[in-house]
Amino acid sequence: MIDIETMTILIVDDMKSMRLTLRKMLRNLGIGKELFFADNGKSGLLALKNHFCDLLIVDWNMPEMNGSQMLANLRRDKEIRDIPVIMVTAENERDVVADAAEYEVEGYLLKPLTLDALDTKIKSVIEAVNHPEKAKIHLLEARACEEAGNIEGAIDETRKALGLKPNASRILRKLGLLYLEAKKAEIGEKCLQKAVAVNPQDTISRNHLAKLYINKRDFKQAAQLYMEILSFSTRYFDSAVHLGETLLINGFRTEARTLFSRIISKSRFNRMLQEKIMNICLDNQEYEYVAKIVTEAIKENPANMDLMYKAGTIYLETGDQEKAMECFITVDDNMRGGVKTKLQIARIHINNKRILQADDYLNRILRIDPSNKEALKLRRQI
Repeated sequence: MIDIETMTILIVDDMKSMRLTLRKMLRNLGIGKELFFADNGKSGLLALKNHFCDLLIVDWNMPEMNGSQMLANLRRDKEIRDIPVIMVTAENERDVVADAAEYEVEGYLLKPLTLDALDTKIKSVIEAVNHPEKAKIHLLEARACEEAGNIEGAIDETRKALGLKPNASRILRKLGLLYLEAKKAEIGEKCLQKAVAVNPQDTISRNHLAKLYINKRDFKQAAQLYMEILSFSTRYFDSAVHLGETLLINGFRTEARTLFSRIISKSRFNRMLQEKIMNICLDNQEYEYVAKIVTEAIKENPANMDLMYKAGTIYLETGDQEKAMECFITVDDNMRGGVKTKLQIARIHINNKRILQADDYLNRILRIDPSNKEALKLRRQI
């Protein structure tokens, strides 16, 4: 039994001011006798190796190792995995809720914290630990059975928990995964489907269900699930991109483009992810779709000359030499010393029998780099 007044608490937050504020609030509430502090998830895990704690109060957004990553490591360690956790965040985002669900966070709070909110949350969490629901006890028994290799026993205990909480998506999800482990895929699939049905925002069950459909090569169903997942969470971009590539390879081009468009709309500022999608599409000859992506991206960031140059190369792939020329000239006007851009312009002029214009650009290149082999080769051609 954990005593509210004498328990030991670890506060993990990268901001010193927040750590001091929490200490003051806990002292004013008369909660906790001994407090420890860490400035990120990594140092928080190290602190747990050296100090026993009854409760963790963890910030979600931290450098080096954030709260989500700390929890993932925490729950894998049998010695400390059952310590109750309250997640604190300044960002009212669905991803925080998804993390709380995946790593079974006992509670979470939004900044700025108030004394009443902190007091109520801590007391409710400790009350649940001290007097666990019967369903929780069955789930702990199920975990022990699973770790001992007794999957049937784990299924039986999880079913008992579900009988007490029939609409708990987390229990339905766990039961589904156990059935999959027991090679009872049909029952496992139905459990995951029900988990999604009772909790429309259950992205974790959808992700497991999508993987099941991918293994069955039911790519359309998987794509639909990821479309739903991306409406609630940004945590599954990499998996969604991989599925999009799989869709292209297997001929589901419309579905792939739809999925990629949803990913891009949800990751507008993730340039690396968008570049990855464009490269996948280029590798699979989706030139017109990539041109559309790049055109939209240029509207948002017209000063990005790297993107403008890429747009030119993509328009060349689609056969639209005039649009390609517009892009390359824009780049050349803004980056006059660029030899590769001038070469692209010269080639387009040569392809269109505009010899004088091509010669002009080749002369510009040779003034910059008199020994440029490609320019000399093109010069000989004309």
